[in-house]
Amino acid sequence: MELPLVVGVDGSDSSLQAVDWAVDEAAHHGLTLRVVYASRWERYEGGHPSLDADRPAEEVMAEHITASCAERARLRNPEVKVSGDVLPDDAVSALLRAGREAFALVTGSRGRSQLAGLLLGSVSLTVAALAVCPVIVVRGSEQNRQGAFWKVVVGVGDATRGSAAVRFAFEEAEARGCALHAVRAWRCPAHEHVDHPLLADDAARVHEERASANLTDALREAVRDHPEVDVHRQTSEGPAHKVLLNSSAEADLMVVGALRRHGHFGLQLGRVAHALLHHAECPVAVVPQRV
Repeated sequence: MELPLVVGVDGSDSSLQAVDWAVDEAAHHGLTLRVVYASRWERYEGGHPSLDADRPAEEVMAEHITASCAERARLRNPEVKVSGDVLPDDAVSALLRAGREAFALVTGSRGRSQLAGLLLGSVSLTVAALAVCPVIVVRGSEQNRQGAFWKVVVGVGDATRGSAAVRFAFEEAEARGCALHAVRAWRCPAHEHVDHPLLADDAARVHEERASANLTDALREAVRDHPEVDVHRQTSEGPAHKVLLNSSAEADLMVVGALRRHGHFGLQLGRVAHALLHHAECPVAVVPQRV
């Protein structure tokens, strides 16, 4: 039995965008869609008067939001099977638990709290940094969210041969029938311009060729397993987060990995994923990699 795609909702405009994106994603992969609402969110965002003397206002609102989001999903694509659940927990705990049996988790980039002006909601950031399954934060312009560019971009870092992020990106491109752009950033250390026996241009060429070879090696297994995917390789000089942010402007989805080290506590995200979650111009998928 295939795992469902799970989307977290809270009634905000951002979460409605996440629902729309998740419906399309479920359709691409032939998955069921599970809409979840964590009922304790209202505890931190202020109370609401109850319309039913026998039921808490929080329970009434939670069921209303869940049902309306599920109906929105059904109207967008009647062929996608949709279910809705109210989970009695805080948002982060509820989504992390749901992610243990999910193809992926989908969230909006902002919530309904008074901190909505932040670049990224704390729930989305924390879930992306702790989940055991891929987490997609839906952000960017409408054309990026709607898949107008027919392009999935994956950032390829060090030690990524056979990585979960690369595999996920190929599966996304194949399901969407679009091109995959694999990007690896490289930099020439400043001291090599002065101390290296080669000329500066030669030193830079060595680093670029090394990056190209590493990129080819990282993609080899996925290319073999997904021969129908149209793959474009790109090596670019500069900090990885800046290179990928530039690539996000004309992407339908940006995929990056996040190392999960056994025995380490706290958020495990990395600078590149953190920057993309806050500033990318398209939806961002963070794929955990156990090391």
